[in-house]
Amino acid sequence: MAGNLQLESRHGKSRVRVSRVWRRPAAEGGHIIVEWSVAVSVVSDCLPSYTSSDNSAIVATDSIKNTVYVKAKECTEVVSMEEFAVILGRHFTSLYPQVSEATVTIVERPWERVVVDGNPHSHGFKVGVEKHSTEVIVKKSGSLLINSGIQGYSLLKTTQSGFEGFVTDRYRLLPDTRERIVATEVTAWWRYPFEHVSQLPSKPFCFTQRYQDVKKVLSETFFGPADVGVYSPSVQNTLYLMGKEVLTRFPDISSIQLRMPNLHFLPVNLGSKENPLVKFADDVYLPTDEPHGTIEATLSRPMSKL
Repeated sequence: MAGNLQLESRHGKSRVRVSRVWRRPAAEGGHIIVEWSVAVSVVSDCLPSYTSSDNSAIVATDSIKNTVYVKAKECTEVVSMEEFAVILGRHFTSLYPQVSEATVTIVERPWERVVVDGNPHSHGFKVGVEKHSTEVIVKKSGSLLINSGIQGYSLLKTTQSGFEGFVTDRYRLLPDTRERIVATEVTAWWRYPFEHVSQLPSKPFCFTQRYQDVKKVLSETFFGPADVGVYSPSVQNTLYLMGKEVLTRFPDISSIQLRMPNLHFLPVNLGSKENPLVKFADDVYLPTDEPHGTIEATLSRPMSKL
């Protein structure tokens, strides 16, 4: 309490950019590089800093920033962004008595190994598109929450999608169709079941591989078999099937949240009946994401929350 007021506060450092290289021989897979944007937010007992200008209990944000680089240096073996976030969270909640909770959020710039003449390059990389992200919350008690996700995962099908059976009223102008382009930019967050630092596997759990696995399952479910695809009656149904398949395939994921905007490709018809410049025949479209439909949902196992 601050006088007769209740005060809840936290502070930290955002957009701390750090890159780490692990230099392995080419025979062992070559160099590995990561580039992360790190945000750290701590809950601490520093009430006097707000009420009486006493800063003696505040962990300086300069210290928080510098700790990111120190801990990156100390990681002599390859670590995932989730593992690094846990390392930071445990550091702040164990080193400083006044810090009761630390939230660490990391977004990765997707450097991908290049392939030259069919061979993975030992130390050459290019920037990809979709981004791996994580949010980890560590409490002084050891309580733990790990969410991982993907941002900007753009997927599109040129057929096998429909718009039919929706509510028909005076405001709806679009007719039913079983033939349209469906495109979206997937944002997904999934939660791991570890609820305490003591539950983390003694053998390192490969969060990075699980991220790749989830991304693969999401795209395979969206597209269907390579030769025939799969029909999508709605983005809602496709979203549900994608999330369901992730939970079915990976028992170490307790819940998943998906956000899938419906990015429109509008048929182009130009001219008039007397002068048809462009007559649409499932071939020429106007791509637009303003406005766009927004569909999101969370799927979870019993007793699981995201």
